[in-house]
Amino acid sequence: MTIRPRRSVLYMPGSNARALEKAKTIAADALILDLEDAVAPDAKALARDQVCAAVKAGGYGSRELVIRINALDTPWGRDDLAAAAAAAPDAILLPKPGTGAAIADMELAMREAGARERTRLWAMVETPLAILNIGEIAGTAQISGSRLACLVMGTNDLVKETRVDLSTNRRPALYWLSATVTAARAHGLDVLDGVYNNFKDTEGFLKECVHGRKLGFDGKTLIHPDQVAKANEVFAPPAAEVDWARKIVAAFDLPEHKGKGVITVEGRMVELLHAEMARRTIAIAEAIAAKGA
Repeated sequence: MTIRPRRSVLYMPGSNARALEKAKTIAADALILDLEDAVAPDAKALARDQVCAAVKAGGYGSRELVIRINALDTPWGRDDLAAAAAAAPDAILLPKPGTGAAIADMELAMREAGARERTRLWAMVETPLAILNIGEIAGTAQISGSRLACLVMGTNDLVKETRVDLSTNRRPALYWLSATVTAARAHGLDVLDGVYNNFKDTEGFLKECVHGRKLGFDGKTLIHPDQVAKANEVFAPPAAEVDWARKIVAAFDLPEHKGKGVITVEGRMVELLHAEMARRTIAIAEAIAAKGA
């Protein structure tokens, strides 16, 4: 089981050279080097050059590097894609796809741009149309040769487009969040929760991280380095959960339990589906430990 932790995924503005350098010291699992929302129109070319040079130069250790390009139908999108493909990041993040066809178009564009096979595709989920078509979007991962690996909630854009109010709680967003998690799981994709805007509100941020983990997200997108440590903590499996997972796997591996679908572990009934869940818990815990080492 190959798993890459994505507990903390930090947006970094591509136009800020100091931020790109500082990112090498931040304990985020992944970095989204942004050419889109965080960059003013007159800084797009500079950001593109700086981000792609940084990816090529390396020095980011085990951090997963993702370049968020501008949409292909913008004045910058095609140039962004060509430069990103040549830089060969771990993934390219596509903003605002609304249909499965938009994902297919991006897959084709990546191939035509010469993107290496290892460069995956991530997709923002940030428009009402994307929510309505989320099953179709996630389902493109089942197409042979698909690069789609991760869905990213763009809650700020969804708030703008739908005019909902999330100032008190995220109840109005539950449909978006749960539908996207469900679609991701149906098609074997990772899925990341949206950002928390008030980075000085540590209590509110912690509450939203816990909420996201309970909803099933793999991690959270972040806007400030101070949010990284708490996201890493919340989205890592607790030690007690890992210990219990090891007991389940060990019990199913006993010769006397070979071929059984249901067994008892410490007085509790567990099924094969629990063993599968336990193996994933152990795998993510080991991957996190390896990063720390």
